[in-house]
Amino acid sequence: MLTKPEKTFSIIFTIILMAELICDNIESLNLFHYFTKPLILILLIWFFLKQVNHLDTKTKYITLFALLFSLTGDILLMFSGISTYFFIGGLFAFLLAHGMYILVFLKKKNNNNNKVGFLILILLTYAAIVFYFLKDGLGDLLVPVIIYLLTILTMAIMAFSRRGSVSEISYILVFLGALFFITSDSLLALNKFYVPFKLADILIMPTYAIAQYLIVLGLKKQ
Repeated sequence: MLTKPEKTFSIIFTIILMAELICDNIESLNLFHYFTKPLILILLIWFFLKQVNHLDTKTKYITLFALLFSLTGDILLMFSGISTYFFIGGLFAFLLAHGMYILVFLKKKNNNNNKVGFLILILLTYAAIVFYFLKDGLGDLLVPVIIYLLTILTMAIMAFSRRGSVSEISYILVFLGALFFITSDSLLALNKFYVPFKLADILIMPTYAIAQYLIVLGLKKQ
């Protein structure tokens, strides 16, 4: 399934992700976290630009903006402990990133995909459950988080709607990436607004990194 360049990149990407997990969770190495975390998206951007010359210009540039907004969000969230404004800025950056992904996925929307309605029902049910646990801890961020939640659900729905209009492997990779994104953001939100849990740092970053990796790889195979 993976080409030789994809295999090579996957190994490098995994090594950097492991380095980020180590640096983020070992106090003596925390300083390197400010390098390893942005490097994950920087590597993905480099790989994307090197490997997607076959894609149309519009898809390529909108996806690039999605990755750049994600990188901006990563950097801002690293400083969210200093001020809530960094968290709000990161939230807005990822909101824009999801908006870009929605535009990319919309270009390949299959209007004959009759299972979208069922997915919407599942995702709205899931979102309602997550929101039930979050609502009491959101405070002034209630409206921004609701907007963000609806946006990421729309992104996943648009990823699913590509089925039948792109190659099966492209559809599967992108849709799985969208689901990993929802998982990562759910864990982050529950950890921040509901109850902090010990495995948060170990689970949030890998699910997020895998999400971005799968989306990029899926679009490459579009």
